Amino acid sequence: MYQLTIADHHPIVKEGLQHILSDDDFIISNVVVDGKDLNASLEKTVPDLLILELDLPNLQGLSSIKALRRKFAGIKILIFSQHPEEMYALSAIKAGAMGYVGKLAPIKTVRTAIMQVNKGGIYLNTELSSMLAKNENSSNNIAYRYKRLSSRETEVLNMLSSGKRNKDIAQSLDINEKTVSTYKTRLLRKLDAGSLAELIQQARLLQTSDL
Repeated sequence: MYQLTIADHHPIVKEGLQHILSDDDFIISNVVVDGKDLNASLEKTVPDLLILELDLPNLQGLSSIKALRRKFAGIKILIFSQHPEEMYALSAIKAGAMGYVGKLAPIKTVRTAIMQVNKGGIYLNTELSSMLAKNENSSNNIAYRYKRLSSRETEVLNMLSSGKRNKDIAQSLDINEKTVSTYKTRLLRKLDAGSLAELIQQARLLQTSDL
C-alpha cells in the first residue's frame, strides 16, 4: 500500500480523494490543514506522496515546495490547488513539485496525475504541455516570458491580478512593501508591460490563452 498525506484545509478534498482512490493501493495516512502541522507530520513519517494545496494556512505558497524538498529529501509532491494551472503549474514544477492539477479537473485526470507522480513521473495537463512545446522558443510569446518568472514573482503577479494591494501582498508573503514594489518593477520589465493595468491584463490572459 502507498501512503498519502493530504495537506488541504477543505474537508471535502479528503472525502473526494478517498473516493477516487478507493480501488487502488493507496491509504491516506494523514490529513493536515495547516503548514505547521504539515511539517510536524512529515518529521514523523514521510509518505510516498504528498498532495498539497498551495493556499494552506501558514504555508509560504510556492516557496514552501523548495523548503519541503530540501528538508525531506526525495519527497514526491503533487499540487492539487484551486489556482488555475496556467498561472502556477510551471513555477510549481520549477520549485520541485512533480505535478500540478487544478481542482476543476475531471476525476479521471486527478487519478491519472496521482498515479503518474507516485511512479516518479511529472504531470502537467495536455493543453499546457502542448502550449509549452509549441512556444518553447518564441521569445515574443506571453507564455514564454511567463516561464522566466521566479516563484516569488509568480506569486506577486497572481496576487496583483486578484486585486490585492501592496500592503496585503507584503503581509501575505511576510515581506515589506518596498520589496513588493521591487517585484512589480521586475514584472513590468520581464513581461514587457507598460503599466500595472497591462501587467494584470497579461496575467488574466494567461488563464484563458490557447497560445
